[in-house]
Amino acid sequence: MKINIKTRVEQEYLSVKQGFNKDLFLKLNPPFPPVKLLRFDGCRRGDTVSLELNFIFFKQTWTSIITSDRTDDKEFFFVDEGKKLPFFLRFWKHKHRVIREESGSTIVDEINFSARLKILSPLLYPVLYAQFWYRKPIYKKIFRKR
Repeated sequence: MKINIKTRVEQEYLSVKQGFNKDLFLKLNPPFPPVKLLRFDGCRRGDTVSLELNFIFFKQTWTSIITSDRTDDKEFFFVDEGKKLPFFLRFWKHKHRVIREESGSTIVDEINFSARLKILSPLLYPVLYAQFWYRKPIYKKIFRKR
């Protein structure tokens, strides 16, 4: 399934690129499930991001590898692909895009995922959509004009 969420921000795309760091990653996590960051190398090809999700009665590790990144005069992007996923996910690919605009930038989260059981994908969709919609006001606050 696919999720595509766009957020307009005030800062210029290269400034936003600089803000994609460990601190931003931690701020973007919703209240549930609580997340413990195990590893954050960065947003460049070959980097690893690993976290532990705490579902109260059990914990799950989620490890993604950055498989590509690029910066040109129109946008910055990087792609993380799940290598070790929570038991309910079979596939995860998330393209983070920061697109240059005449004034400010647009952050785009393009997510492709599938559940281990095909029937669960539509059930996971609203939960995952909400988790990424949660990021919009955080992006707007962090990347407002200074």
